Amino acid sequence: MIARNANIDLNLLTALDALLEEQSVTAAADRLGLSGPAMSRALGRIRRTIGDPVLVRAGRHMVPTPRALEIRAEVRRLVEAAHGVLAPSAPADPAQLARVFTINANDLFVTSLGPRLVARVAEEAPQVVLRFLGESHIDVPLLRDGAADLEIGVIDSREPEIRREELFVDRSVAVVREGHPLTTGKLTARRFADASHLNFSRRGRLTGPVDAALAARGLRRKVIATVPTFAASLMMIRDSDAVGLTNERAGVATVRGLGLRMLPIPLELPPMTMEMAWHPRQEADAGHRWLRGLVRETALESLRDAPPDEV
Repeated sequence: MIARNANIDLNLLTALDALLEEQSVTAAADRLGLSGPAMSRALGRIRRTIGDPVLVRAGRHMVPTPRALEIRAEVRRLVEAAHGVLAPSAPADPAQLARVFTINANDLFVTSLGPRLVARVAEEAPQVVLRFLGESHIDVPLLRDGAADLEIGVIDSREPEIRREELFVDRSVAVVREGHPLTTGKLTARRFADASHLNFSRRGRLTGPVDAALAARGLRRKVIATVPTFAASLMMIRDSDAVGLTNERAGVATVRGLGLRMLPIPLELPPMTMEMAWHPRQEADAGHRWLRGLVRETALESLRDAPPDEV
């Protein structure tokens, strides 16, 4: 057993990591700068080495086997550890930093914070690339597994070791098109509940804190649809009489840019603490510290330059 494993090509770990993340031979090859045939040969060697197909065809796509899902986090951890050992220390000068940072955030933050953050990175560290991940409909420990460097938003991670830093506190407000009936007259809880509502939820949820607050008053709203992203909800709200929801401070720039209106919700709703989170293995990393500082500054600048409407 020892003699056989001594001949394993550890480069296969990098190939396996790319294959498990991309779930595509072509995409994994592009990611590693290899040809398609070379990546196919690597997949064949991986299959022979671990005695499992790893990826199997399901229609027009490839999906991981149970064994692949079982080892995916460990493969990612090993690849990250290898990079940490072999990569040079992050330079003190961001202008010399060459790195890809992966940020997990919903599109509310990507649309509001993203443009300014990308511009600041391009100015201070032109060799740095930001890769934004969309939120999954299931909870995945991306920070622990090393699949993301930073998470931004309402952090509900249950891993006790995760580091957090508060960016600001926000609240929910309603969003409607200009000229919507709710923009005239007093907006009461009953008028709000009687309108047609549109949710955005990565999990496809039809209810939330608003429904609990309405139920406490004996009211119930009519949800006509739920969509997975903030941007999709705004596009639908702009062309209909549906009422949507957003975060007052985080969403103000995007809402204003589309010519939509924010309205106060006449209910007692819990505040939302917006944070950034990271794994402790990156606590002292110079490049990661620079990124965290930039996110912190960018969030404060965005709030200062686009104060919320007086809703």
